[in-house]
Amino acid sequence: MNKNIVLAIALGLLVIVAGVQAYQLFGLKEKLSDSGVSLKSVSGKVSTGSSSPTAAPSLDALPQMVGGW
Repeated sequence: MNKNIVLAIALGLLVIVAGVQAYQLFGLKEKLSDSGVSLKSVSGKVSTGSSSPTAAPSLDALPQMVGGW
């Protein structure tokens, strides 16, 4: 078989598998919405905890712990 034919068949199979998975996902979403479960979207924001980071008290003594000044 020609290399291009093998690649075309593999690409076609991947497209078919992706289509089947998309169909299954759509069906799963429908089942969840019918049962009353809601799906939330995820925000792109990341929370860092506090706006001004401070060193932990134990880090203040770090130079003395490692033999520094």
